[in-house]
Amino acid sequence: MDLVLLLMEMGTVICCLVRTPFFVTPSDSLAIIAANLDCIPYFQKTGVKGYARSMPTAAAVDRVAELTGKEIFEVPTGWKFFGNLMDSGRLSLCGEESFGTGSDHIREKDGLWAVLAWLSILANKRKSVEDLLKEHWGKFGRNFFTRYDYENCESEPAEKIMSNFDSMVADKAFIGKSFTQKGKNFVVGKADNFEYTDPIDGSVTKKQGIRIIFTDGSRIIFRLSGTGSSGATIRMYIDSFEADPSKHLLDAQEMLKPLIDVALEISLLQQLTGRDKPTVIT
Repeated sequence: MDLVLLLMEMGTVICCLVRTPFFVTPSDSLAIIAANLDCIPYFQKTGVKGYARSMPTAAAVDRVAELTGKEIFEVPTGWKFFGNLMDSGRLSLCGEESFGTGSDHIREKDGLWAVLAWLSILANKRKSVEDLLKEHWGKFGRNFFTRYDYENCESEPAEKIMSNFDSMVADKAFIGKSFTQKGKNFVVGKADNFEYTDPIDGSVTKKQGIRIIFTDGSRIIFRLSGTGSSGATIRMYIDSFEADPSKHLLDAQEMLKPLIDVALEISLLQQLTGRDKPTVIT
């Protein structure tokens, strides 16, 4: 069989190809489903509304929304933030980079539904997973994405990193600043500590993670969790768009290396934590 779908805790789903190893990231999976909702019987009946992703999730689905003329919502991490959008009839599909995917048929992530969605698309398109991805990237471009987790860091340096970032993004002079690594230049276009205003009830959720967005659309995200006695986890998310089809099949870590180095340069993570490598790379 061409496709293996591994169900994990709480109905999350990972996709990969058996004949030739070909991992589909959660961000790409969300975008593929969004671009092919017309292959799924449920949406043939209900129609397609908007899409949503958690803020750290790669912006691949945003490009689908733009080309299809649908609303796209960027929400904080946490499945509850999708709920109001579903209830108000403005959301058909949502997902997050930590492998959760769902639709408005239920107010929760649903891995079984994601399996059936993929199978419906593959049956309709009659293509392999790899060919489907190549076709998708050819049309929408590819968002290369990775997440670095630095677990069990000492709380003081971890909090120092985030404090430094807060000062950095509050400084207007940071906008327009240029960083160069491996011969590639990145210019800061926007920077903030992500704040979300719910479009349905107007509630505001603040300080959801540092965002540095460059003029080419590339993004660096930093989030901190678990600053208690057991140590802190620093999560670094790297998201970079590539339109050139000749580069779509290149290794993600190699493609993202210049932006990863910029993130480490800006954050001083290695100097402050003493960590020369992450605990986990996703």
